[in-house]
Amino acid sequence: MRIDVPRWLVVVLAAVFSAYHLVLAAASLGTFPDPVPAVVAMVLYAAATVVALLPSRGPVMPLWAAGFALAVAVVLPLQIGSELDPDGDNGYATWYVAAVGTLLTIVATRRRQGFAWVGIGFLAVHTLAWGGPGAVPDVGVPGSISWVALSHALTATLARADRETREFVRAAQEAAEWQAAQEAHVNERQVRLEQTGRTARPMLEAIVATAGDLDDDQRQECLHLEGAIRDEIRGRSLLDDEVRREVMAARRRGTVVSLLDEGGLDDLDPVELRRVHGELAAAVRGTSADRLIVRAVPDDPDAAVTVVGLGTPDPDATVLGAGGSGPADEDEDDGGDEVRLWLRIPRSAPERDATSVAGGPTDQG
Repeated sequence: MRIDVPRWLVVVLAAVFSAYHLVLAAASLGTFPDPVPAVVAMVLYAAATVVALLPSRGPVMPLWAAGFALAVAVVLPLQIGSELDPDGDNGYATWYVAAVGTLLTIVATRRRQGFAWVGIGFLAVHTLAWGGPGAVPDVGVPGSISWVALSHALTATLARADRETREFVRAAQEAAEWQAAQEAHVNERQVRLEQTGRTARPMLEAIVATAGDLDDDQRQECLHLEGAIRDEIRGRSLLDDEVRREVMAARRRGTVVSLLDEGGLDDLDPVELRRVHGELAAAVRGTSADRLIVRAVPDDPDAAVTVVGLGTPDPDATVLGAGGSGPADEDEDDGGDEVRLWLRIPRSAPERDATSVAGGPTDQG
């Protein structure tokens, strides 16, 4: 359980405690032969307290504010101590000792402990030089040192606890992410196993029933099923039930189909993903290409999927198109494939930009 103390409450308590020192200072003005230096010291102390309590972007006090507070902590003993008699009864006139301790406690609390210890060290040395060893406990220097030490210890403890809490929270988040990843991996593996089982079960049963003696059609079907299983591994996001059916139908027509999922569909919402699957199924259904390459595009801001269909050129059309230019042209065309389908399926419907070659996505050759 975590208990949070409002910052404004801490600031108000510090301000009230600091104001108490000013009340003591005002009550002791009659002790001074000339009260002006004491009044100036009161103004400086009030200003330093306000600066020390000002909010900032982080828990650490700004460097300039810590420097100003340290300067005031040095000026107050010099200015007021010079007006007092170390051997006399000064009463509340030594208010500056507790005031400096309070101011430096605020500085230490706001994680400028170095400034606080320099200031409290100067206060102790000045008091020792001003009134001797006996004056150090009489004016309350040990109390001011104790406040700064306690503030330093509490601040360090709280900072360490906060750091350890953040580490525990980060470790818990990493553990939760790891567990989620493992569960997703297990679920994905189960889905793939189920899909593979539904795809391959009929043929496996046929293999068992025939003791492995398959005819040519059955052997060809095994190759198609192997391609379908490979699609589940290499082209997972490109598939839905309709795309699976059309890809299998294309393979049975003699088309070599390659599905490559490179992460281009990971950021699509379900509506756009269904649209992409629908357009992909229509493209596969309508093509007569000998080879079909479907690729999810990871680095294109406009296209989600590209579909390229390749086919063997018609020899008669090649000869007619060449115009009888001779053997050199025939050698140039040997082994070349013509593009029968070129389709870019956009990421969003309004930005659709589909381009097809040789008749478009429904070209029948």
